[in-house]
Amino acid sequence: MLVDQILLHINKGKFAANQKLPSEHELADQFRVPRMIVRKAYERLQELGYIYSMQGKGSFVKDRKKQIPLVFSKDVSFSEKMRELYSDYYSENVGCEPIPYHTEIYPSLSTDKDEQVYKIRRLRFLGKLPIALHTSYISESLFQDIGELGNTITSMFEYYRSKGYTDVYSEKSILSVIFPTEFEREILQCSSLVPLLLLESRCLDRETGTVLEVSKIRYRSDCFTYII
Repeated sequence: MLVDQILLHINKGKFAANQKLPSEHELADQFRVPRMIVRKAYERLQELGYIYSMQGKGSFVKDRKKQIPLVFSKDVSFSEKMRELYSDYYSENVGCEPIPYHTEIYPSLSTDKDEQVYKIRRLRFLGKLPIALHTSYISESLFQDIGELGNTITSMFEYYRSKGYTDVYSEKSILSVIFPTEFEREILQCSSLVPLLLLESRCLDRETGTVLEVSKIRYRSDCFTYII
């Protein structure tokens, strides 16, 4: 009930962005509850992405209007779009490994069971904050050096251009909301209460129709606004 009450005040504008919230002692007196209840309410609101705390200064309302605008474009690299907007954006490769046969991935890549598919992950940062995890599934039969170079790739679009695929696009995508696994919470530094937006699609070469990859992108929902 306390969480709901504070959220109601935030949504109605009683507490403005970056405004300091009442102290735990003040809210405890106002609602006639133990300070521990207020502390837990503030912790829950922080996990939900509505407030932030500053050591020795208290809790403040998060400016949610400053979230990153995310445009779902079919033919522009996520990294390229982010670099245009933010000078402190960067991408980090966090692994490349072969996967066993998968009943969804292999057919989507038009890959036979006896061929090898690699999973390449890139973690996207804005400053020091991880904001998205991109996973690409690539067939070794199409890109024979992927096992060797996969750990160095930070942009799949740039890799495709180096292979002569200059007109690349994503076909229809599937959007869903999921809650993060333990691995996703750890790598994206978010709580279990922050849902992720999962975008699944295939990337193709426009000239030949060749399927280049199957991608699964997990966006932290508390970091973005979505322009569709």
